[in-house]
Amino acid sequence: MLKLFSKMFQKGDKPGHPFCSMIIAAAGSSSRMGGENKLLLPLEGIPVLARTLMAVNEAELVDEIVAAVREEDLIPVAGLCKTYGITKPVKIVRGGETRLASVMAASLECRGDAALLAVHDGARPLATPQLIDSVIALAVRTNAAAPAVLVKDTIKIVQEGRVESTPDRSCLRAIQTPQVFDASLLRAALQAAADAGAEVTDDCAAVERLGKTVYIADGSYENIKITTPEDLLLAAAIVQQREETAS
Repeated sequence: MLKLFSKMFQKGDKPGHPFCSMIIAAAGSSSRMGGENKLLLPLEGIPVLARTLMAVNEAELVDEIVAAVREEDLIPVAGLCKTYGITKPVKIVRGGETRLASVMAASLECRGDAALLAVHDGARPLATPQLIDSVIALAVRTNAAAPAVLVKDTIKIVQEGRVESTPDRSCLRAIQTPQVFDASLLRAALQAAADAGAEVTDDCAAVERLGKTVYIADGSYENIKITTPEDLLLAAAIVQQREETAS
């Protein structure tokens, strides 16, 4: 969890909104991708993580980027920042063994006076700058916000191979990232979860453990997380469609 590599590519600040540090969680094992680092795989000619960084870089309400990566990826990710023209201040730090440990490590490297801390999956390269800004804007008003989409499938609660119940689908949402919080709230929530040994699957869960309310912004069905080879194929199709629409 100690910082091993840190480089500032550009210093600066933007007036008119609370300072927001964006943490990129990018230290996962990529086990469902056969162990190959999915974040460095090409997505229509550009590495997955580079696309993520480019989207965050274009978001108007993000002021700095702190990426938590695997130790062996410290130098390659620094190279991506240079190659793909990331102009916001960037720090690249060594992540931990778990997502919680990685986000905690990165949060300690964010600028001390940051009012907001945002956390985004490195494996969500298709979040648009507009989506990112919309979640940050909601967090400015509420202290805790995340994007979500309606669940399309019917969900079953299953125990030991048997259906126990069917929750009302209209109340279910699939939560995405970036998830954005008041900086002191997120740090307290992460520390409390770590102290309790709690298994939290996202940062909202850590905040919810403290009894705090998380507010929902509109997500996007295109804001998928690259987890399996099939996800990479779907992401490529989305990129192609966007490029055709833009042309």
